[in-house]
Amino acid sequence: MNPHAEPPASLQGMFRTLWAHRHLIARMSQREVIGRYRGSTLGLMWSFLIPLFMLAIYTFVFSVVFRARWGTGEESRTHFAVVLFAGLIVHSLFAEVINRAPQLILGNVNYVKKVVFPLEILPVIQLVAASFHGLVSVVVLLVAKLLFTGSVPVTALFFPIVIFPLLVLTLGLAWALASLGVFARDVGQTIGLVTSVMLFMSPVFFPIQSLPAPLQPWMQLNPLTFIIEQMREVLVWGNGPQWFGLFLYGVISVGVAWLGFAWFQKTRKGFADVL
Repeated sequence: MNPHAEPPASLQGMFRTLWAHRHLIARMSQREVIGRYRGSTLGLMWSFLIPLFMLAIYTFVFSVVFRARWGTGEESRTHFAVVLFAGLIVHSLFAEVINRAPQLILGNVNYVKKVVFPLEILPVIQLVAASFHGLVSVVVLLVAKLLFTGSVPVTALFFPIVIFPLLVLTLGLAWALASLGVFARDVGQTIGLVTSVMLFMSPVFFPIQSLPAPLQPWMQLNPLTFIIEQMREVLVWGNGPQWFGLFLYGVISVGVAWLGFAWFQKTRKGFADVL
């Protein structure tokens, strides 16, 4: 890696960079996942136990205490926790990456000042680690679905296709926020507030159809709304995804990812001066 060369900022350069550093991304992502539980007795088992425990709590609170129903059917109450958990998986994956993005460069100053290192892969590593935990949560959800209904919909195979556009969008936002976090330290606090608001402004705890008709289009502007709805379609309800919607979402996500990558590459030369 030539430290004096102009970092690539084109769309083609973005794909080339990710491919060129794929082995380093894989190794550092593995270290990130394992390092989170280093020193604990159960180690990596916590990645399975935590979502299992949370799902059990949601099932008890919403199905037993609140007797909540998602819709009007008889099975809506018993499946409320599973439906809720599907939405939380999407939000948690998104929030984990976005909340940590503004601190990525600040927390790895040694990579900026002392080592020739591809800084642009730091958000990718966080995304891969968060995706691993999201995948574990999906496995827990499908096991719960099997226990509750006796079957898992075959449409669950579409899960990778449904979640991939969100991963691309999240990566683009993470690149932009990682750069902004270096120059504006308040970004980290602001993003934490934004992701908290997005939890309640997304159809996580309620179906979007429960909103008044004039408000539903505004809810659709939330980038998490469409993916949450599609996740439930393929994992819970057994319906196929909306292919055109996913295609359009994917095109927009690639555009956001490119803009975030280009911004990161154009501003990275100033990181060392600020840090």
